Amino acid sequence: MNKVVLTGRLTKDPDVRYTNGGNSIARFTVAVDRRFKSKDGNGPDADFPGVVAFGKTAEFLERYFHKGMKINLVGRIQTGSYKKEDGTTVYTTDVVAEEVEFGESRGSSDQNNQKPGGHPDSKNEWMNVPDDAGDDLPFI
Repeated sequence: MNKVVLTGRLTKDPDVRYTNGGNSIARFTVAVDRRFKSKDGNGPDADFPGVVAFGKTAEFLERYFHKGMKINLVGRIQTGSYKKEDGTTVYTTDVVAEEVEFGESRGSSDQNNQKPGGHPDSKNEWMNVPDDAGDDLPFI
């Protein structure tokens, strides 16, 4: 079985691109704290796996997630390789996100670093979702 469960914070806004066919692809990195620190205190305290998401999940990420937000995701490890122009082979390892959700409530997240229009206003913690948005949201 190939299953990954991660909780961490986005290191930057998701980079979402669209193919000529209209398919969306989001790429981002998540800072995931390690369970144990190194004994000498000099080792890293976090890992930074690269994550890729497709379709509605990518569009959901683009709309509602930004740098510093806590994210929970379930996915799988995918490896690959490609040849550079100089003939050297580059090996890749990514987490393919299949499910994503908010890792904390809006009140817990950084209020100063939100995308305009993508989040609720400061008076109300709930966002008004348009009646016709059902097809755009992956959790409805």
